Amino acid sequence: MADPVADKSGFLRMYMSNHPDTLVAYAKWYGKVKEAISSAEMTAIDSNSMTLTCTLKSGSKKEVRVAIEPPLSGYEEVKPRLLEMKALSQEGLGMIKAPKITTFKLPEGIAVASALMAFMWYTYLAPFNSASPFFIPANFVRSYVGFRPVQLSVGFIVLAHSLESLYTFSLCRKHSTGFLVGAQYVITTLVLGFPTWISLRKRIQAARIDSVMKVE
Repeated sequence: MADPVADKSGFLRMYMSNHPDTLVAYAKWYGKVKEAISSAEMTAIDSNSMTLTCTLKSGSKKEVRVAIEPPLSGYEEVKPRLLEMKALSQEGLGMIKAPKITTFKLPEGIAVASALMAFMWYTYLAPFNSASPFFIPANFVRSYVGFRPVQLSVGFIVLAHSLESLYTFSLCRKHSTGFLVGAQYVITTLVLGFPTWISLRKRIQAARIDSVMKVE
């Protein structure tokens, strides 16, 4: 199957020739070029990587391969990904500041995630051999799979959510959420897990793209 990005690489190379500063940032940040660069040219691009030819201030040439991770699934992903990579490289090089997230937003799919977490804790905490009809589902699950797998599942969730909360805290700190908004994100991650930090990363990505679009 033909690569949808490579098929249009000629247009992309021509378009990026109008953005030499972006290509230099790619080469320095992603390509780890330490020498001073006077200019850079995109000579190839596909779904997995781009190739840059850098002209160093010494006059020599240096070819750099920049991986695109995760790989692009289609041509429509090229522009937002290149914009995000531009923002990330410029942030890393200290050319711009990381975008700030100053409001809290509940993650999508919160109802499903909340229901799953609630049922897991309900199954774990329900009293054994209770005559109450309310606890019949919990006792049925435990009699079917055993209580040990339920214990291990709860332990894994607690550990995973704790580690994910630390990751969320690092994102909040980097993107200057402030104490209240940051606390909301960290606590929600502790309760719901990965849907929270995935939602936060999407907001950060959108903010990055928006910031570089304004100066395009």
